[in-house]
Amino acid sequence: MIQELFERVDRQVGNLLTDIQNGRIGLPDLQRPFVWSDAKVRDLFDSMMKGFPVGYVMLWASPADYSNTKNIGIGNKPFKRPDDLVIDGQQRLTSLLAAMTGIMVLDKNFEWRRIRISYEPLKKEFQVWSKAYERSHQYIADIAEVFKAHDNLETSKFRRALILRMNEGRKKNEQPELTDEEQDRIEDNINALLSLRNYTIPTLRILPKADEEDVAEIFRRVNSGGQNLNENNFIETLLAVYDNEMHDRIKKFCADSRMPAKNTSYNPIIDVDPSHIIRVAIAFGFHRARMRYGYKLLRGDDLEAGTTSVETREKNMQIFRKFLEHVLSLNDWHAFINLFSEAGYLGREQLRSNYVVVYSYVFYLMGKYEYDVQPVALRRAIVRWIFMSTITSFYSNSPESAVERQLADLRGVHNAEGFVAFLDDTIRRRMNETYFSIELVNSLTSSSANSPLWFGYVASINILGTPMLFSNTPQSKYWVIGTDGDKRSIDKHHIFPKHYLESIGIVDDRDRNQLANFTYLDYNTNIDISDKAPTLYVANYKEKYGEDSYNAHLANNAIPLGFEKMEYFEFLEQRRKLMAGIIKKAYNKLWEDGSK
Repeated sequence: MIQELFERVDRQVGNLLTDIQNGRIGLPDLQRPFVWSDAKVRDLFDSMMKGFPVGYVMLWASPADYSNTKNIGIGNKPFKRPDDLVIDGQQRLTSLLAAMTGIMVLDKNFEWRRIRISYEPLKKEFQVWSKAYERSHQYIADIAEVFKAHDNLETSKFRRALILRMNEGRKKNEQPELTDEEQDRIEDNINALLSLRNYTIPTLRILPKADEEDVAEIFRRVNSGGQNLNENNFIETLLAVYDNEMHDRIKKFCADSRMPAKNTSYNPIIDVDPSHIIRVAIAFGFHRARMRYGYKLLRGDDLEAGTTSVETREKNMQIFRKFLEHVLSLNDWHAFINLFSEAGYLGREQLRSNYVVVYSYVFYLMGKYEYDVQPVALRRAIVRWIFMSTITSFYSNSPESAVERQLADLRGVHNAEGFVAFLDDTIRRRMNETYFSIELVNSLTSSSANSPLWFGYVASINILGTPMLFSNTPQSKYWVIGTDGDKRSIDKHHIFPKHYLESIGIVDDRDRNQLANFTYLDYNTNIDISDKAPTLYVANYKEKYGEDSYNAHLANNAIPLGFEKMEYFEFLEQRRKLMAGIIKKAYNKLWEDGSK
């Protein structure tokens, strides 16, 4: 006989929200911060008012050792230990609780905000709050005020004040006062709004005997939004359960990474997510890259003995806390982030993988605290590592497996020299002569606008301090944060303009948008060249700069001499080789700098 892992326990909205507020239902960050738009929240209320279905809620009966969890709201709750955790329906429940009670929510940018929904009591219509609805005498600007009045037994008082305000507004607009029928309709529609607390939401409760893998699989199979729960989701829940303060510190670090301010984790490279911090701490503290191992460790598993205990959980949590202190150190974080500029990466748009940041930070922290590598040697080694791992897409395929192997190999390394040699040997094997002369050249046959090879070439130009084409200013200066607001003062331009190529019969964008056909130009030069044929604009710039300076511009920017007279596909072939040469030159410079 089949033993079901769930039971049907349909609940009314009011009961669900009450249980969240008193702590009987835990609403942890299992999925992600609040991401719904206010318009979607409005549509949720509209659907409920019309009696439409609005999806379901999935709860997980708390394991016996879950002592507390992180809920929406602040303050002590009657239930110190939740009976159920919300697995699916977080966004819906957050929307309902926030809009009906006025509680603030933490959005995807880690900013606190109110969700305010306005209500037209004559037409029974919802709108997203705006100043216009706040000023309008026809609207209840914030439905939370209605529910607050009801909870304070002041619904009649609220309704009378509303009718008085509506009549004053009508009088001001030279309109007749509300009729008795309209006043009755307002009362009915306010009661209809309050009755949404009685709306029944289909609710599934996963039984305690289901383990985390069962829960994740159930979520995947029934969730219509295409989301999956993973080990990181459960790790976040464990942290919220067993150490709320630590969980809040991680979230604050992530929030600060997005907002420029002194003494914060803000940086130009990455918007930090809790999953990034967790990965770094697990890899740094336990030498494990796979998050499933991280979850097992924080749950209390002894990976060697194959046992689970509260004592092991507390021990591993203590280890996690210890290494997290280094991970969240602003001095270490900023010293590490600054290495990206030395590797030529000056903005987050240049990085195509967050894994480069995550795992490079792991090696930086290991080098500093575990192997005691001298600061200068560590800085140079990590800069080379960043350069290699970004250009070669080192972490693009099975990054957890790759790093797991590296961490295992490092167990046999016991000193600073061995650690640096391990990184350097990996770099040399990846970026050998065959790579530069064959593999890299062939890989540059791409039209992907976001190719890591293109940004690797740009990084190389920055490392070499090369002036931008037809400019005397180093290209890196145009990437400095804050010099030009949100729009940079440089443009990516076709060396053989698109319309010119079209005029000679080359119309396929995969051909016209080859990486080898691009360069950066300052804004004015870009406008000047526009769609001119190369033979036309080359003559102008030869005259402007003189033969020698013009030739240097081309050489520094990997453009073959006489390119304007070349057949287009021959130009592409030659330029790929020159671009590979620029990348190799920057690579060699990083090694030369490291030998000084």
